[in-house]
Amino acid sequence: MGQLRGVIWDVDGVLAETERDGHRVAFNLAFEQKGLPWRWDESYYGALLRVSGGRERLLWDMARRADAPAEPGAREALARELHARKNALYAEIVGDGGVPLREGVAALMDECLNRDVRMAIATTTSRSNLDALLSYHLGATWQGAFAAVVCGEDVQHKKPDPEVYEKALRRLGESPLHCVAIEDSPGGVAAAHAADIPVVVTHSTYFKGATLEDAIAIGPGLHLRRGWRPFVGDRTGLAQDSRIALDDLQAWHERAESISQFA
Repeated sequence: MGQLRGVIWDVDGVLAETERDGHRVAFNLAFEQKGLPWRWDESYYGALLRVSGGRERLLWDMARRADAPAEPGAREALARELHARKNALYAEIVGDGGVPLREGVAALMDECLNRDVRMAIATTTSRSNLDALLSYHLGATWQGAFAAVVCGEDVQHKKPDPEVYEKALRRLGESPLHCVAIEDSPGGVAAAHAADIPVVVTHSTYFKGATLEDAIAIGPGLHLRRGWRPFVGDRTGLAQDSRIALDDLQAWHERAESISQFA
C-alpha cells in the first residue's frame, strides 16, 4: 500500500447523520404536503436503508402499501414527485442548521488539506443534497477542497456496486491501495472493498449493530480514539478522548499492508 495519498469520504452517515436528521424528516414532510398518511419513524427508516437510494426506498415501500398506486407507471411518477419534493425540503432543513457535521469530520478534512492528502467524495446521494450539506458547513467554494466528487447522477449502479468508487479513483488518478475510504454501512464497505480500497468504518446511528467485514479499522466516530479496533494507542501522545488523526489512518493503512503481505 505504501504512503497514504487519498481519503475518500462517503456522505450519509459519515459526514453527518443525514439519514436520521435530514432525509427521514424531509420524506415525512413530503408525505404530509402531498396529503398522504404515510410516516416513516426512526425504526422503520432504519429497515428501509437496506434499499440503496431514496426513490428506490419509496418504490419498495409503496409495493407493500394497499393505499399506494397499483399501476407501476403511476407508482413511479409518485415516487419521482415525492423524491424531488423531499430533496427540496432536505435542503431547507440543512440550510436551517438541522444537520450538523459529525464531530471530528471537519478537523480531519483540514488535516488532509494541510498535509496535501487529496480528498474525494464517493456517494450515491444526489449532487443537490451534497451541495446543500457542504455549502452550509464548508462554504460555497467547498468543491475546491476535493479532487474528485462522484454522486448518484454520475453512476448507473448504486452501492454495494463499486462503480462510484471506481469513478472516484479514476478522477483522483490514484491507486486504490494508496487510498482509504471512510464508510458506515455494509453496502458502502462492500462497494469500497470491491474496488480494492481499504476501508475505515465510523459507526452511524442506523448501522451500529451491523456486521461490517473487510474493514481495516472500525470505531464509534472520528471524534474519539477510545473504542476503535484495532486499538488506537498513545504513540502520538494524545489522550483516548481526543479525535482520530490522519496519522491514525496511516497507521491502520500500514498495518493492513503488513498483514496482507504475510497472509
